[in-house]
Amino acid sequence: MSPDDYVRQSRARIEARSIEDPTYRLSENPEALLAMLGVLDSRGALPPVSIDAALGVPAVMCAVGFLSRALASLPLQAFRGGEGGEKIDGNLAMLLNEAPNEEVSSFEWRRHKWQQVFTGGRGMSWIERAGVKPVALWPLDPRETTIIRRDGRKYYRNGGREYPARDVIDVTFMPKSDLVGHYSPIFLGRKAIALALAMNDFAGSFFASGGVPPLALEGPLPQGAEAFKRAQADINRAIDLAKKAGAPFFGMPPGHKLNPIGIEPAKGQMTEARLFQIQEVARIWGLPPVFVQDLSKGTFSNTEQQDLQLVKHTLGQWAKAFEDELNLKLFGQRRRSRKVKHNLDGMQRGAFKDRIEGIARAIMTGQMTPDEGRALEDRPADPSGAGSKLYIQGATVPLGTTPPVGNNGEPPINDNKEDGDDAGTQTDD
Repeated sequence: MSPDDYVRQSRARIEARSIEDPTYRLSENPEALLAMLGVLDSRGALPPVSIDAALGVPAVMCAVGFLSRALASLPLQAFRGGEGGEKIDGNLAMLLNEAPNEEVSSFEWRRHKWQQVFTGGRGMSWIERAGVKPVALWPLDPRETTIIRRDGRKYYRNGGREYPARDVIDVTFMPKSDLVGHYSPIFLGRKAIALALAMNDFAGSFFASGGVPPLALEGPLPQGAEAFKRAQADINRAIDLAKKAGAPFFGMPPGHKLNPIGIEPAKGQMTEARLFQIQEVARIWGLPPVFVQDLSKGTFSNTEQQDLQLVKHTLGQWAKAFEDELNLKLFGQRRRSRKVKHNLDGMQRGAFKDRIEGIARAIMTGQMTPDEGRALEDRPADPSGAGSKLYIQGATVPLGTTPPVGNNGEPPINDNKEDGDDAGTQTDD
């Protein structure tokens, strides 16, 4: 696929856009379609949920935006060999970590893919090859892509072309049993999201009316339909005039009073209910509540633990899914001479003091060279070359080893003895 083909396909998709309401697409909302046809009773139903409508809920927008940006910002590195292999640069590293094609950056490509995964439930990209060598990665719109099985093999159809599964990077939020279809997190959590939308709508209408709830007029009612309508119009006019004038009260006909209808927001625990919906949304995407800006139960200690939980139980799992898909599609089923791996160290960086102490300990125990420690802090390597060696404290020796002695047969001067002590006795203070 050339860049011109990609642009033409994008324009064709825009021209062939459905005439459905983009806010509530019926093709993505089977319940709304049934309600429109009268098969499903829509009275008292929650608002219909689509991807665009769900992103109007701040917690949903925060969850999708945070996860897609966090995963897109992780360094994606290529290695040669197995565990602990050599890091390699070149065209492959450029495709993954800089620019997958000439139109988008690596961050934009990966962010788009993860946004599709965390909204519609699937993110896909086509691998353009020169022979067997990958030369570009092009995002595919999941809504415009059809997945089929033919003779047991999976194929992807998009823009009049058909791609075999080996040439498509495909990550799903949750696959169906046939491994062809998928589940969308927004569709699975539509009830919780619809409840959040309903509470948003109620709060908006309540405060738009000046905090005045629906009211019922109590007292002697006029006889006849027309007289009742005139009385109702007079009362409505009086309420509107009081609002515009900022008057604290308005006149009522003798013997009449207004009573509120329904339940007050405070009695309905609206604030608590809206806070609970934030936590429900966080559950849908497996996020600790602090990452959807819910600090209602956050403390100094458990907020830091949620940061570790995010890397171990959310980002690490999605990073592994993407790594396996890239390794399979870029290098093949049995080619294991190269691999792709995310670097999660950046997401686990703590306070400066803790980070430096951890790096120093790794260097002193021979687990990391000084140059590797400097690289974690984006600092250049030691120009003398000494930083490329592994170091360990000299006092650390295997148990039972005879202590080293000097050239003249005497114990070394750093034998931790006080001046004047002999080799066999200790002096009392």
